[in-house]
Amino acid sequence: MGGKKKRKDDSSSSSSSSSSSSSSSSDKKKAAGSSAPAVEPKEEVKEEAQDRPRTNREARGGGDWEPKKEKVDPELEEYKKRKFAQVESLEQLGRSGGVYIPPFKLARLQKDIEDKTSPEFQRQSWEALRKSINGLVNKVNVSNIKNLVEELFQENLVRGRGLFVRSVVRAQMASPGFTHVFAALVAVVNTKLPEIGDLLIRRVILQFRRAYKRNDKIVTTAAIKFMAHLVNQKVSSELLALHVATLLLERVTDDSIEVCVSFMQECGQALEELSPASAHAIYERFRTILHEGEIDRRVQYVIEGLMEVRRKKYVDYPAVLEELNLIEEEDQITHEVDLLDDTIKGEETLNIFKAQPPEDYAADEAKWKHISAEILGLEDADGSDSSTDSEDSEAEKEADAKATQKIMDYTEQDLVNLRRTIYLVLMSSANFEESVHKILKLNISEGQEKEVCTMLIDCCAMDKTFNRFFALQAERLCRLQPAYQEYFAMLFDQQFATVHRLETNKLRNIGKFFAHLLYTDAVEWTILSQVKISEETTTSSSRIFIKVIFQELSEQWGIRKLADRLKDPDYENAVEGLFPKDNPKNMRFAINFFTAIGLGVLTENLRDHLQRAQAQQKLKAMEQQVEEESSSEESSSSSSSSSSSSSSSDSDSDSSSS
Repeated sequence: MGGKKKRKDDSSSSSSSSSSSSSSSSDKKKAAGSSAPAVEPKEEVKEEAQDRPRTNREARGGGDWEPKKEKVDPELEEYKKRKFAQVESLEQLGRSGGVYIPPFKLARLQKDIEDKTSPEFQRQSWEALRKSINGLVNKVNVSNIKNLVEELFQENLVRGRGLFVRSVVRAQMASPGFTHVFAALVAVVNTKLPEIGDLLIRRVILQFRRAYKRNDKIVTTAAIKFMAHLVNQKVSSELLALHVATLLLERVTDDSIEVCVSFMQECGQALEELSPASAHAIYERFRTILHEGEIDRRVQYVIEGLMEVRRKKYVDYPAVLEELNLIEEEDQITHEVDLLDDTIKGEETLNIFKAQPPEDYAADEAKWKHISAEILGLEDADGSDSSTDSEDSEAEKEADAKATQKIMDYTEQDLVNLRRTIYLVLMSSANFEESVHKILKLNISEGQEKEVCTMLIDCCAMDKTFNRFFALQAERLCRLQPAYQEYFAMLFDQQFATVHRLETNKLRNIGKFFAHLLYTDAVEWTILSQVKISEETTTSSSRIFIKVIFQELSEQWGIRKLADRLKDPDYENAVEGLFPKDNPKNMRFAINFFTAIGLGVLTENLRDHLQRAQAQQKLKAMEQQVEEESSSEESSSSSSSSSSSSSSSDSDSDSSSS
């Protein structure tokens, strides 16, 4: 109570002092106002003075503030009006101009524009498209995704594909917990507009590369989670997941192992279904790292947790939720993008507004309306009531026309899919017999056997060392179906013609591949008929190629058996170019070549032939010399006989005259 009384006394004393000070100031004003008439300020000025913050002079008691009347410059006002009239685009009135326009006023301005193809109207449409796409992407969840997809297809996604991809990537980075929802949304859009799915995959890959180089664990984790769910939704090929896992396990660190574990948790179930052998190899790598024990104990527990998730068949980490399984398998479009491809571009210019010519803009809008109506099925609903019979007849005619049409696939998508299937079969087989069995069950049509042969040669060439796995498959295929022999012979001609383009390692692997087919008699030896060893017809690369083939044949057969095969009359025409006998120069070149690679025994017949040729050449030279000498003797004898006859005639004439 005593404290309260004291506070009251203090407040009363302060109020009395303030009243005294105010009275003293009023007395001063009266004294000052006695000499001059007082001027009453206007009410507006008083209110403005009250609202205005006090200056330092006023705070020190320097007097009240009186407004200063500014003179209005008519030229300045006219300049302001002229500048405001010169504002042509709403962007200058937007962020860059510093003027906020409310949405209702923006809509009213848009209605006031008469030309619906002008750059101003295009910019307004672009801003409205951006805001609409951002709003729809941010609102999407498991329960409303079906409704939002219909609203999304009403927006011009062809024009705003860059905006849509950017919005999805940003939303996923902001909330990685909804990655499976965003992946499902992209999968639905990808079925109708595949270029959007391809653009999204490329941008996510570029984002992963940048984060991986900067060692940004948070962004890397979010990016690989997005890629994992894109693989689950089959928007991206499983090869991308295998590349990512291989890259993360290449250099073993605690962070890379953690990121790879989270990645395998998200897409492990899909990899087990699509490529079991590859998934098994990745888990074996995890087991090896765990046994080595070079990582932190905490990370070892993380790997053990992944093994437990795999043991439980990914119950807690399903690939696709039932609510998000919105796409039929035949409607899915899968993109193949290489993780390490340097030519990938994000096409960031699609995020920036660019005005179009009025004609192009109107045409694009009309096309999108048609595409949107076709996607949403609006055209069918409008014309269903008018003429059902005519539509049925037209549909029958179109079906008949389509049945008679021959579709030409200029994109070679079927060929790409076949190569991918063959590659997965080759990589997922435990042994060559299983692989050949799977290849024969692919129901490869006639003429496509060449793709199998090409894939076998390419896979063999890409290995660091020669892998007999691919050569054994080629041998088995040639024995089962003779058509493969023809294609391998054709590919041998192509490889030998372009051998100068190959690296040394690839050249060596391909040479051993064909050597295996030769010493197993899987292909005919006539494939060597086009090879001719001479200085003019061979290059350094082709000579290395031949050297690898014959050295491999010598190792497998032995030099004696190889020599017997080359001396066999049945194979004489096939190896005629290897041991040319047309010219001593070419014979010497072939002898020196095989001697230099350690196979000089093979040239015994060629050496004998060269000696006989040289002996014949010497004999011909001697005969020619003898002929020349005999001809010279005959000419000299004829000249001596003519001279003797002339001398005898001269003596007879002398005797007659005497």
